[in-house]
Amino acid sequence: MIVGILKEIKAEENRVAMTPAGVEVMCENGHTVLVEKSAGVGSGFTDQDYAAAGAEIVDTAGEIYRRSEMVMHVKEPLPPEYDLIRPGQIVFTYLHLAAAEELTRRLMDSRAVCIAYETIQKADGSLPLLTPMSEVAGRMAAQQGAKYLEMAQGGHGILLGGVPGVDPGTVVVIGGGVVGTNAAKMACGLGAKVYLLDKSLSRLRYLSDVMPANCFLLMSSPSTLRRLLPGADVVIGAVLIPGAKAPKLITRQMLKSMRPGTVLVDVAIDQGGCFETSRPTTHADPTYVVDGIVHYCVANMPGAVAKTSTLALTNATLPYAVELANKGWKAACRENKEIRLGLNVVDGKITYKAVAEAFGLDYVPAESVL
Repeated sequence: MIVGILKEIKAEENRVAMTPAGVEVMCENGHTVLVEKSAGVGSGFTDQDYAAAGAEIVDTAGEIYRRSEMVMHVKEPLPPEYDLIRPGQIVFTYLHLAAAEELTRRLMDSRAVCIAYETIQKADGSLPLLTPMSEVAGRMAAQQGAKYLEMAQGGHGILLGGVPGVDPGTVVVIGGGVVGTNAAKMACGLGAKVYLLDKSLSRLRYLSDVMPANCFLLMSSPSTLRRLLPGADVVIGAVLIPGAKAPKLITRQMLKSMRPGTVLVDVAIDQGGCFETSRPTTHADPTYVVDGIVHYCVANMPGAVAKTSTLALTNATLPYAVELANKGWKAACRENKEIRLGLNVVDGKITYKAVAEAFGLDYVPAESVL
């Protein structure tokens, strides 16, 4: 199979879909790998590194799309790419379609085979291609929350860890999954008082055994949030419904109970955000203020630490990319349910139920297109 690795064009996105080491593995499996010129520079990989691993360096995205049977991105295709996607071509990347109606409809029009990293799912419910970036984003969320509490950044001037004789800051993390757990660990490490909320009692029991003493586990509910928000310095939204739009857990009305200069970090912004007042921002312009509350809603947080993120992402995606290339998408999906769950759009049909429901479109079970 001819596999194309595209250069990211989303603002301040420095990740790349595959490392040179990953290219070497693909070539060892008998595949041709095309890498767009300068695709890896932001992650510390030169064109020479890719060429040495066996890749062919290609000048334009247009040539990648024209020649490749499968194209790999990190972020979703953007408008300049829509008309480049070919019928039957495999598009393998993060898509987050439930929060992107125009992209969904354009991918339907393309008649391509669109496989989303974030909906590939193991039997235990874990999301193996979302996990490494969730780990990065969760850890970054605590760092960014601490940063934007500084008065120069619009915060109300609290040091999360406090100092002897002064109370530490308070962090509320909504969601005890991968993002939330990593955010809470980092915040605890900084010395903050951390409340970690989740709706699963079994998850809370597990977390109570592994989290440090300054992390307090609570059952998530609107009343719990209303009680905690007035005393919070940082609130991190870390909720995820796989493939679906995030629920709005903090309303604009709730902001009125919070102290001016409190920081909201919405890690669920890729899926539409879990705060009513959230809207996507960029690394160049990461925050805005609503009713005195600082909002940090960068939609590609791991892109800021591209070297770490690209290595972690390739570790997770490469086995699936190899399987798709070795077997073709139909055989790979028939034989591997995890990959089958990644199918979101196939030949103009929506094959992931949560995406169809988000926009009132017809849902076609993935099995029917295989």
